[in-house]
Amino acid sequence: MRLKFIRAFFSIQLLVSVTGAPLFAQVQSDTLKLTLKQAEDQFLKNNLDLIIQRYNIDNASANVITARLFQNPDFSFANGIHATGVPNAFSEQAVSVSQLFFTAGKRNKNIQLAKIGVEQAKYQFFDLLRTLKFTLHSDFYNIYFQEQSAKVYDEEISSLAKTLDVFKQQYQKGNIAEKEVLRIQSQLYSLQTEYNSLLTSIDTTQSELKLLIKASPASYIDPQVNFDSNKDAVSAVPYQQLLDSAYANRYDLKYTKAAVDYNTLNLKLQKATAIPDVSLSFNYDKLGSYGNNFMSAGIAFSLPFFNRNQGNIQQARIAIDQSKVQFQSQQDQVQSDVATSYKSALRLEKLYNSFDPKFKTDFTNLIKEVNINYEKRNLSMLEFLDFYDSYKTNTIQLNNLQLSKVLALEQLNYATGTPFFNQQ
Repeated sequence: MRLKFIRAFFSIQLLVSVTGAPLFAQVQSDTLKLTLKQAEDQFLKNNLDLIIQRYNIDNASANVITARLFQNPDFSFANGIHATGVPNAFSEQAVSVSQLFFTAGKRNKNIQLAKIGVEQAKYQFFDLLRTLKFTLHSDFYNIYFQEQSAKVYDEEISSLAKTLDVFKQQYQKGNIAEKEVLRIQSQLYSLQTEYNSLLTSIDTTQSELKLLIKASPASYIDPQVNFDSNKDAVSAVPYQQLLDSAYANRYDLKYTKAAVDYNTLNLKLQKATAIPDVSLSFNYDKLGSYGNNFMSAGIAFSLPFFNRNQGNIQQARIAIDQSKVQFQSQQDQVQSDVATSYKSALRLEKLYNSFDPKFKTDFTNLIKEVNINYEKRNLSMLEFLDFYDSYKTNTIQLNNLQLSKVLALEQLNYATGTPFFNQQ
């Protein structure tokens, strides 16, 4: 009787392994199978944060147009209404036209400042693009490897659920002890709890990824991955090359450097502001006191006796010193980012390369042998379940190691601002 039960148990397991399908992998009409390149294309086209930042570039460009404009001339006209002893006061008319001219190159300096503002807006856009692309890649690979781990849970849960039904039937017939039923039940509940947490994590990452590429909330993204087989990708690239690339291509660093240039030019503008602007005027008076049809020209400017823009000049000097310190701080941050990311990626690459590529296949074959030995009663129930638990743990750990290795390469791309490691 017990032998028949064991054979029935393994027949059910074989059936489940052949016909069972993971819940999350069931094909739906709204499933999106995307490669990383396709996801990036949708992201660049549809991401709202990028669209908003592009408007900031347009706004900054509009400031250049404003800075190029000359001041409008001032025009005034006066017509007589009443004068004592004058029979026709309406004949008196006076016209004045004046034009303000900036001195000391203020207009050109404002144009240059506006152009630097455009560059800063572009740097902010590309730095946002760098950050969001890193999030996109991380989410994409997280989903892929979490799905691989979910398959292991799904297979074990499906198998144990069928096994539990068989064990309950056999327990009712008195063929097995209750403790064996409870042991299977406990293992099943534990797997279901872990599986649910993993699915929740996948759903959260899916939500973020769909928001990045503006996909429908009802859709499910199925990442299509083809990894680069280069085992020594990190060690093949010298550290100094990575660091030099970061200095040349990190847009947050370029932004802080532009801030130094902006504040340096602003100091020149504030010094120029201390020099008074000049207003030239032309005046006409039809019946002036000096004589009829009186015309005159004039010039006007303020006398810089008290206000010579001292406060703004001092603030501009302080802003230069501050921006230089910020630039140095950002350089240090870039160097730290590259060094930390490089060490981590190199360590994970060595760890991953130390694993036997046949380990996963060998371990899967071992589980098959475990099934055979359990059927022959060479293994106890606890040993059998421990082997299955070990299989699950090691498979998930290997998936997590692969994910960590991939994300480490993405982190290096992010830290250097350069796609050194294209894993599409």
